[in-house]
Amino acid sequence: MNDQKKTPFDSVEGAQEYLILLAEAVLEAKNEVAADIKVSEDPHLARRLEALRLVFFKLEKLQGHVKTSRRLLNDLRTLRRLLLGERAGTPGPDTE
Repeated sequence: MNDQKKTPFDSVEGAQEYLILLAEAVLEAKNEVAADIKVSEDPHLARRLEALRLVFFKLEKLQGHVKTSRRLLNDLRTLRRLLLGERAGTPGPDTE
């Protein structure tokens, strides 16, 4: 009996699905912050505007990291398939 709970990171594919959802959430948050920035261009709200710009900048950085992570996971999945012979017509480690 296996009492361990399943997590999104039990497989490369699970982690990829998680990062897809994270990328969507980051994009949605960026769109909301961009809309807030347009509304907050009142000079009386200068501090709020600076904070929103910082949030937008951090979300852009996060978006880039998520994109890079998705590429890395794709590379790992490809390498796993190559090493284990999971691709059709690809000889595995036991077939030489």
